[in-house]
Amino acid sequence: MLPKELVAQIRRIEIHTNRLVNDLFGGEYHSVFKGQGMEFEEVREYLPGDDIRLIDWNVTARAGTPFIKKFREERELLVMLLVDLSASGHFGTVSRAKNQAAAETAAILAFSAIKNNDKVGMIVFTDEVELFIPPKKGRSHVLRIIREILYFEPKGRGTNIRTGLEFFGRVTRRKSVAFLISDFFDKGYEHSLSVAHRRHDVIAVQVADPREREWVDVGLIELEDFETGERRVVDTSDPAAKRAFEMTVQMIEARRKRFFDSISLDTVRVSTEHPIADGLIRFFRQRERRRR
Repeated sequence: MLPKELVAQIRRIEIHTNRLVNDLFGGEYHSVFKGQGMEFEEVREYLPGDDIRLIDWNVTARAGTPFIKKFREERELLVMLLVDLSASGHFGTVSRAKNQAAAETAAILAFSAIKNNDKVGMIVFTDEVELFIPPKKGRSHVLRIIREILYFEPKGRGTNIRTGLEFFGRVTRRKSVAFLISDFFDKGYEHSLSVAHRRHDVIAVQVADPREREWVDVGLIELEDFETGERRVVDTSDPAAKRAFEMTVQMIEARRKRFFDSISLDTVRVSTEHPIADGLIRFFRQRERRRR
């Protein structure tokens, strides 16, 4: 039996994301993710201006007049959510923790998918794969995905993106749209991400908190690494510590961006500070403009 607070939270997410999907995302999602191929539908008589490459010569020969083949888009997509639920997701200094932002992101994407009659599946990982939900359609299936993200108790604390990607490659043979939702506090996943992106349409969704990039002077403070449990006292008023922090952040972000750009990977940034929809809408519209 789920706690009442969790049921209420799931319901709030459903109402909120349904409204977003209905008002904002339906058209953007459909135009950006157009399906994986074309399926033969019927033949019809040739009309001036039709592409002559579509002429069905067998039917034309039998009928004595030109006919062309008509195709329709194979609309149904397979959407996979690869969600990092490592312990660093508990961090959040504004309106929500990063794992809550990840849940809302996944909810918007999942509701967008089922609104377009696509199948949605999910892989939850930490330093190992912890949960696999095979792709299905339907509202109840999406609600299960949201419930698992919010309620699931991972065994691991660390992050191993490579493990999640390799499992995804083994269980997903058909080309799919994959949203990799993580804070990307990891290394050694580059080759696996490159391989996955060659086979699938992978989009990296970085979940971030402003305090992970901005140094705030609050004097002496004890910091804890959620994943390792290591604690350290830091003097946030120390200019040298501030410079070292800022240089490290810039170096990590620049290295990640260079790699993502090198494999032409689309990226989305969502923050605990701003409405989740902002980053997703920006991504959908930029991608739609690029594909025109």
